[in-house]
Amino acid sequence: MTTATISSKFQIAVPKEARDKLHLKSGQKMAVIVKGSGLHYIPVQSIDDLRGFIKGMKTGGLREDVDR
Repeated sequence: MTTATISSKFQIAVPKEARDKLHLKSGQKMAVIVKGSGLHYIPVQSIDDLRGFIKGMKTGGLREDVDR
């Protein structure tokens, strides 16, 4: 497990391992989602990048009952 530290300016550097795995670029936008006591950072992608990515995706078990 890789960890990151919050700076005095409340900034967090994304570890290189995660940047490489997700192909993140400098200046890329991230959506921040608060769920319970956790934070989720999701890379924001353009509509063109998302075209066709859910083809054949199974829809069962995607969300918890609490989220519905």
